[in-house]
Amino acid sequence: MKRFLVMLLSLLVLVSLTSGRKQVTVFMIGDSTMANKSYDNSKPERGWGMALQGFFTDNVVVDNHAVNGRSSKSFIDEGRWQVVLDKIKPGDYVIIQFGHNDEKPQADRHTDPGSTFDANLRRFVEETRARGGHPILMNSVVRRNFQQVFPQNDDDEKLRETVYTGKKAEEGSVLVDTHGDYIIAPRNVAVATATPFVDANKVTHDLEQSLGPEESKRLHMWFKPGENPSLPKGREDNTHYSVYGAHVVAGLLVDEIGKVAPSLKKHIRHYDYIVAADGKGNYMDLQQAVDDVPMGKKTVVRILNGEWRYPSIPKGKRIKFSVSEHAKLKKR
Repeated sequence: MKRFLVMLLSLLVLVSLTSGRKQVTVFMIGDSTMANKSYDNSKPERGWGMALQGFFTDNVVVDNHAVNGRSSKSFIDEGRWQVVLDKIKPGDYVIIQFGHNDEKPQADRHTDPGSTFDANLRRFVEETRARGGHPILMNSVVRRNFQQVFPQNDDDEKLRETVYTGKKAEEGSVLVDTHGDYIIAPRNVAVATATPFVDANKVTHDLEQSLGPEESKRLHMWFKPGENPSLPKGREDNTHYSVYGAHVVAGLLVDEIGKVAPSLKKHIRHYDYIVAADGKGNYMDLQQAVDDVPMGKKTVVRILNGEWRYPSIPKGKRIKFSVSEHAKLKKR
């Protein structure tokens, strides 16, 4: 009986501590560069928003509503914005990033910077605030384009049909913009509405430029035939991110988010490795992550979700596990 009472008291204390911790939700609305992606059968495509949860403590919940192929217009017209709006609580954040598909000519997606595009962004801002939320505006991340004349592209989603050719494109050493005024409009709306702004275009431009034409391919869906089992013919895609690319970009952008949202900054963490059963980490296998940890280096492995058996750790590896409340690590 005494043992039962002790266990009950411990449980009540745990529940009290958990319920007393305030959680903030960060909603994300945008396109495929931000969206969650299918991760089954070793599929390697990720949106940077899919990786973002791995850079926060459990005090912050990332609720990613970004969807492939959507513009600010189609996101509203399809009722997706209303779904987010109905969920916003006072103190929550909404990260807003559109542009890639607003540029496209299709009538169901196209908007114009300086008019319809700006109006949609302003609507997101004003309606977020009306619910007591905090909007954060971003402009589009760059496309990997080192060509002076960017290949004709009326739909980024078609890039998933582009297989590896091995042909060497005529590329220079300078990254060339493909967005035009669509990266200026979000900043203008941010200034006009006194909304925090993150220049995601500059952040990703500087990243890709620093890597150069060849190394920057690692950020994107560039795979030779046989490199990934889900892409037997390979892929050449300069818009969408690989697992590696999504995590690099998320790591850079989360720091920029922290600069404009101090209440989130205190919950930002940069773990060495992130393991998640649902593809939101840079590993989906805990033992593989442990195997890749270098000898002698202090390493923090964040276990984001899923149930895992305690891995085999070779002598000489200095590993600390940070286990989320959404994950379970079982002793052997």
